[in-house]
Amino acid sequence: MKDESSNASGSLADFRAFREKMNAEILGEDNLVINRFFNLDGRAYEGGALDVKTKELLGLVASMVLRCDDCITYHVVRCQEEGITREQAFEAFSVGLVVGGSIVIPHLRRAVARWTELEEETGTAGR
Repeated sequence: MKDESSNASGSLADFRAFREKMNAEILGEDNLVINRFFNLDGRAYEGGALDVKTKELLGLVASMVLRCDDCITYHVVRCQEEGITREQAFEAFSVGLVVGGSIVIPHLRRAVARWTELEEETGTAGR
């Protein structure tokens, strides 16, 4: 049986399906604290003094340093949705690597694999 909770090496489709399914179940419990936290998390990435692109890059770097592959995948997807270029992503990856150190390298590999997978999915490879 496939372990749906470990999506680091699964497909983007698997990641998206699992995330959507579990978020619906979690939020469906109507726990005030959990629902408020999810809301706060979403609002933190809205445009304000910093634009959405910058906030997504910050989220990506923080996720790399914290070594959370699900978070990295989420922010890689959001960065591409916001029009971040491959060159810009690699600058963010470099900041995450410098701040986090060599322990970030496996997560850098997975971030780049996700970025490339998204480029192939959207037909933007090599741009």
